[in-house]
Amino acid sequence: MEEKIYMPRRGKRKNKEIAISIAIVVVITIIILLIVSAVKKANYKKTYEYKLGQVGYSKDEINELLKQDDKFLDHLLEIEYDENILKFMKEKYYLEKNLDSYLSYAKENSKEELKNVVAIINTHANNDWYTNTIKTDESLDTKILINKFYYTDENYEPEDLVKIKNWYAYGEGQLMRQVAYDKFISLYNAAKEDGINLIINSAYRSYKDQDEVYTDYVSWYGETEANKIAAKPGFSEHQTGLAIDVVTPGYNSKTFEQSDAFVWMQKNAYKYGYILRYPKGKENLTGYDYESWHYRYVGEEIAKYIQENDITYDEYYAYFLEDK
Repeated sequence: MEEKIYMPRRGKRKNKEIAISIAIVVVITIIILLIVSAVKKANYKKTYEYKLGQVGYSKDEINELLKQDDKFLDHLLEIEYDENILKFMKEKYYLEKNLDSYLSYAKENSKEELKNVVAIINTHANNDWYTNTIKTDESLDTKILINKFYYTDENYEPEDLVKIKNWYAYGEGQLMRQVAYDKFISLYNAAKEDGINLIINSAYRSYKDQDEVYTDYVSWYGETEANKIAAKPGFSEHQTGLAIDVVTPGYNSKTFEQSDAFVWMQKNAYKYGYILRYPKGKENLTGYDYESWHYRYVGEEIAKYIQENDITYDEYYAYFLEDK
């Protein structure tokens, strides 16, 4: 009898080898996928989307914030989450440089509307009057800003001051800038055609003149009350030669608001580049009590914008001209 020799089946061994190879491939694939996933996760944690989410922003908020530049997003990561951030960013006169101040002021004044917070911070009206003052940019010509934070010195005097004819003003020797005077004449004539007679009660005042006016007010009313109705020398718009106090026969400054002339000015002054400088309801921004008689020449384009948007020149300057 012949001895049988056992020979392993090649098919079984080959199948085993294939199975092992597949298992190795599967394991390697899983490892690669895990590595890729880990890398993706690590990279995602470096993104603003992830970091903002960790701070507390929702997906919708993050989508809006990601439209901003990296510098701004880095700053957001340094401060705590605040639901008002995006609300402030949607305000018409929002300024990125003022965001922290908006947030701080809003926390301390929670009942204040956000649009009012923006106006207050933009115009520096969150500070005490006559503090943190800055010398104004005199090169801005008719766009110059003078208020309780922007001043000019005792040597400032416009080069194009002209004498106002008695036909248009009370008293002898009143002066104003030529560009403002020319436009006032046009305004005066237009008002005349509508049966309105306008008279300039006060125009240009030198630093010295304003010092005398302010001193008188302080002696009459005390400094606190004087600061509501008169400017300290150097802080008066009258020194620019662009501001005028207007009245009409039969009315004085205190009663001008009751006249047809005031109604006409409200509707038409902007067409000639003039604005009501200290309007009612804006005292917290201008620093002055409402003055129905005080008008300021800023040019037709700016006056039209201010008229249509119901803002003060302080607000306009802060948004369009300051730091530009």
